[in-house]
Amino acid sequence: MISPYYFGPNAFPVPEMLDGTVQHDLRIELDGNHFFGTRGDHTTDLTLKAYIPLFTDRVNLTAWMPIVEWYRNSDESLAVCRLAEKALTDPKARKGCISGDVYISTDIHLIRQKRYVPDIALRAALKTASGNDYQYARNYDSPGYFFDATVAKSFALGAIKQHDLRVALSGGFLCWQTNNARQNDAIMFGLMVKWTYKRLMLEQTLRGYSGWEHSTTRDKDLAHDRPVVLKTRAAYRFGKWEALASYQYGMRDYPFHQMQLGVAYHINILKKETIKDNNTLWKRISREP
Repeated sequence: MISPYYFGPNAFPVPEMLDGTVQHDLRIELDGNHFFGTRGDHTTDLTLKAYIPLFTDRVNLTAWMPIVEWYRNSDESLAVCRLAEKALTDPKARKGCISGDVYISTDIHLIRQKRYVPDIALRAALKTASGNDYQYARNYDSPGYFFDATVAKSFALGAIKQHDLRVALSGGFLCWQTNNARQNDAIMFGLMVKWTYKRLMLEQTLRGYSGWEHSTTRDKDLAHDRPVVLKTRAAYRFGKWEALASYQYGMRDYPFHQMQLGVAYHINILKKETIKDNNTLWKRISREP
């Protein structure tokens, strides 16, 4: 079965949510991730992300990939992955170093928040098949794609409006090719609550997708194509830099917990002084010494 339960954590993880807007700066982010599996497997990677505005503050191109991944499997995790006998005896099935798939998305800020109107953002994303070591169940040897939309609204807290609470809902469609000449189609969903105070941001998300093969497989316990994750993230902005930390808990069909530390750098390539949306506070902070 080609589903996230049987592969490494970077094979096709639950995509991150948009918050109803897009990035207005050129933003380069480098993250260090450690995944510790519930079945004895461990993965550490470095992931590079780039958010590139496309001539306007309403559209950006986003690209990301695990540029290097180190993994180590246990007997239990290899048994779950159900590798072929030839691959199972290869030392690379136990541990190795590989690179991951490239993801590319176009993010569109369709409608901007007003008094009674929420932010609405659309996204179309492509997953390549550039990741290595399909035979060791590290990456799918197949492409995928997803489309989603996010509706969000911000609420100022307090008279001085330094506190900001934002709630977002997302839904979409995700698809990937399987090894039986078919594709697995899934419904995506997500809920986000974000709190911002001056330079600090705290965020909680519940995200997942549910594939159709769970409904058609005779033994439903074999499909495992309905991953759900719960993620807590914190960010602190200082000048053009941003420090990031998060913890993600795999709730269903994603047997990995993730710890992440990262840093991002912002460059105002559009040369815009103000942007009238919920990110105005962050834009002002980025110009403070």
